[in-house]
Amino acid sequence: MSPALLFAMAPTPGSGSGGFTVLILQVLAIGLVFYFLIIRPQGQARKQHERLLAGLKKGDEVVTGGGLIGKVRDIKDDRVTVESGSATVVVERARIVRVGQANPPAQTG
Repeated sequence: MSPALLFAMAPTPGSGSGGFTVLILQVLAIGLVFYFLIIRPQGQARKQHERLLAGLKKGDEVVTGGGLIGKVRDIKDDRVTVESGSATVVVERARIVRVGQANPPAQTG
């Protein structure tokens, strides 16, 4: 580091509250980073998942958290009956992670 930079960073005499102010600003900056990078995106993802589940209807093709792919046969409160091949399975509504085509169409071109 250059001496000029070290001199600029040195505390000035009589500025006892300057260090505390810098500390508060740093804590606020870290809090803002956590909010915008972690808390806010999780909240948005949760709201999007709730909207996805609210629009769930019979005949929709779904994928569960365990990887089960099938069509919705019946919906009762928080339970969804999914038909996959020749089997019928009851899953919790919250465990459905995707609604729509299980395999998106292949890109051509």
